Amino acid sequence: MLKFILLIFIFLNTVIYANPISVDEKKSTIEILSSSEIFIDNTKLLTIDDIQKDTIAFKTNEKERLSFGYSPDFNVWIKFTLKNTTNKRVTKILEYANPLTTHISFYDLSNDVVYKDGLFQINQERKTVNPFFNIELESLEKKTYYLKLSSNITAMIVQLKIWDKQTFYNHELKHQSILQLFFGAMLILALYNLFIYLFSKDISYLFYVLYIFGVIIHQLAYTGIFDIYFLSQNNIVSLVNNAVFISLFPVVMLSFFIKYFLRFNRYKKIYIILNMMIPIVIIFSLLFVFYPELNLYRNLLSMILVCYLIFITIYMVLKRNRQAYFILVGWILIGSASLLMYLNSTGIFNIYHYFPYFIEFAFISEALLFSLALADKINRLQYEKDSINKKLIVQKETEKERLKVEVKIKTKELQKALNEQTTLLQELNHRVKNNMQTIISLIRLQADEVEDEDIQGMFVTIQNRISAMSYLHELLYKKSDISYVNTYEYFEVLIDNLQNSFENEIDIFYNVNVNLSVEEAISCGLILNELIINSFKYAFDDDNGTIKVELYKEDEIYYFNVSDTGKGYEFPKRKNSFGLVLVSTLVSNHLDGTVHTTSKNGVTNQIIWRKHV
Repeated sequence: MLKFILLIFIFLNTVIYANPISVDEKKSTIEILSSSEIFIDNTKLLTIDDIQKDTIAFKTNEKERLSFGYSPDFNVWIKFTLKNTTNKRVTKILEYANPLTTHISFYDLSNDVVYKDGLFQINQERKTVNPFFNIELESLEKKTYYLKLSSNITAMIVQLKIWDKQTFYNHELKHQSILQLFFGAMLILALYNLFIYLFSKDISYLFYVLYIFGVIIHQLAYTGIFDIYFLSQNNIVSLVNNAVFISLFPVVMLSFFIKYFLRFNRYKKIYIILNMMIPIVIIFSLLFVFYPELNLYRNLLSMILVCYLIFITIYMVLKRNRQAYFILVGWILIGSASLLMYLNSTGIFNIYHYFPYFIEFAFISEALLFSLALADKINRLQYEKDSINKKLIVQKETEKERLKVEVKIKTKELQKALNEQTTLLQELNHRVKNNMQTIISLIRLQADEVEDEDIQGMFVTIQNRISAMSYLHELLYKKSDISYVNTYEYFEVLIDNLQNSFENEIDIFYNVNVNLSVEEAISCGLILNELIINSFKYAFDDDNGTIKVELYKEDEIYYFNVSDTGKGYEFPKRKNSFGLVLVSTLVSNHLDGTVHTTSKNGVTNQIIWRKHV
């Protein structure tokens, strides 16, 4: 009886190993999980030596893909046999098609080695998204391999494939290229909306940008790109331990985006409830960090928040909010992606078998849709702005016509008042000029009765000073525009009169190319009167000589030069004369300028002042 049982056992054992997985050079890809055997170690204590004992009952598996969900309490052992059916040495790659399983041990008992990989023990030389192991089979060789799997943080999904090396690396290159396109497109959308935020200062754009970055980070972790390119092993462990925040951050940012984008503040009850839910979700999510045993419920609060946001979006659609239609379609895409990710993790439905990049497609579509919603919002605001502008233009034209009529009336009134004022000013200048001529006549009469030559000279000086102002008023009387004086004409009349008074034939040269205001012209006329009188009196012993008068402006600074070629004078002796004191007073007090006098080869007086604003 014992021999019979032993024979049956040997027969069964032979049947089991009689159908190994054939491997050759022609097959580029072989799915091997459905031809493997599975054993669940609920103790998590069994070693490879224990597993090889006859007491371990491996079960035949027929599924191409196994999902154990969140499974921190057991280890999964997988056993499979490969046989090289060729007369050549065969080198293959075993791919474990899940980057999130935390611990993977691959046992090659024929070589007495064990290779480790997985999220918490990544092979630093690996640059592929999924863990893989090298397999070598000699001619007609048959080998049995074991895999030990455990995942105490994430869902454990098992899928095994044997690849030809070149095919595997081509597949990996294509896979990573598609992921790069996805992340690049998301990053471009984020930067595009960031620039719009910087220009528009609309806070909804900022939260949308943060949401996109949250999705990018989530997918970098979910697809395994983070693990092989960006993070060290310690950082990966920290990232996984805080995975709740990776899932929560985009949800919270999306909540803020929708809140501001759809302007929930117009609906007080909805607005208050949402403002309460967001901090509650954040606070309770912190509990999952300190209490890992609650990990099964870590997505529950996020789902409640998302459901509330969907409810609000539907409510806004019923309120005929144009932007809410975009958001609702976006929710359909996100909801589909989330549901399929959940079904995939539980093993109910493998979306990747039919559409490998559906999740990335859904996120890209949703991001584009929300960008279109933002663009539509800008267009609506622009449309409203254009409508308002059109109304303002019509109102402006109406107001413009009204103002034209009013301006015409006011202009006529102002022109009439201006003409009256101009006439009055001309009459005033005429009367001032006549009064000054009367004063000059009185001074002449008085001077005729005086025999003392010094006193007569004083009367002549006074007469010339009054005449200098009189000529100015005579010019103003003749002009319609009295804001500026024709300085050249004024200086010429003034000097001609002085020359006639002294019966002097000195040559006068003018270089006057600037017109002065009335106030400046009065001061300059009196100054010129004093300086020319001094030249006529003291500079020349005969009629040989010249006097040069210059007035010009450079960079808002006036230069007024009066010079002669006479014999000069001793400056200290002459500086206290009344005429020079008058000149100095006029320059400093009226022009707010300076005067520089030199006596070399004649006398030169240079007066400098800045244009008054």
